[in-house]
Amino acid sequence: MSTDTQPSSIDSDEDAAAELEALRERVAELEESVADAADDDGGKKMTIIATQGTFDMAYPPLILASTAAAFDWDVVVFHTFWGLDILHEENSKNLKLSAVGNPNMPMPNALAALPGMDAMATKMMRKRIDENDTATIEELIDLSLDQGVELQACQMTIELMDYDEDDFYDGVTTGVGAATALQHMAESDVQLLV
Repeated sequence: MSTDTQPSSIDSDEDAAAELEALRERVAELEESVADAADDDGGKKMTIIATQGTFDMAYPPLILASTAAAFDWDVVVFHTFWGLDILHEENSKNLKLSAVGNPNMPMPNALAALPGMDAMATKMMRKRIDENDTATIEELIDLSLDQGVELQACQMTIELMDYDEDDFYDGVTTGVGAATALQHMAESDVQLLV
């Protein structure tokens, strides 16, 4: 005959109650986690740093930004140094395509360096853009702003170039420093330097 004692039904009821309470706590934690995830829109972020202000280099940051915004991404384009001219209302209309050192130009650098070649290359590119119904720089800026892209103008560069904040397209965010751009970059899924 065995002298082992059998657990009482009270002990098993207490264990079941403790397990049920632990399960309820775990379900509450998971529900809170799911609610937090639902609050986070899960959208992607992109930061583009635009540093070049030539005619051909105005297009990549604006096309990428407006396309990402069309997919509901949170997009910031930080324009600094010559890239600031893209947002400058007057200067953006006079951006030139540099023929010298451009490996895709169908002419040797010796010929591209001749006076008037940048103007000719720019005119040819503007004609091609017009013939293909490609958006202008101004149209891409408007599109980007309409889609919620934050186009930022570097405050240090504004001061360096002696620009006035009123010189920029309406909707451009001025007074932005490198620390703000870096913060958005640190939080972004995609960071590009153009």
